[in-house]
Amino acid sequence: MDLYKVVKRPLITEKANLHKELSNQIALEVDRRANKIEIRRAVETLFKTEVLEVKTINVQGKMRRVGKSRGRRSDWKKAIVRLEPGKRIEFFESV
Repeated sequence: MDLYKVVKRPLITEKANLHKELSNQIALEVDRRANKIEIRRAVETLFKTEVLEVKTINVQGKMRRVGKSRGRRSDWKKAIVRLEPGKRIEFFESV
């Protein structure tokens, strides 16, 4: 799998920011077909950092309703990546 297609976007939430500050972990939305080895390689290559461990979570899409019609959000995969001590990834430096 192409390294540039593995990582889709960073997850910027309160919980993700707390993990980033306390335990040097970042949360990413990744391709559903990607495995831990591909995610590790992609993060190390794209962000030029070293990875200690990768945890993955398959997130089920929620049921949503608008009026009478019902729909379902897509399933997606989340990766929690722990970085080496002293290594950082800054998504928003000037905010």
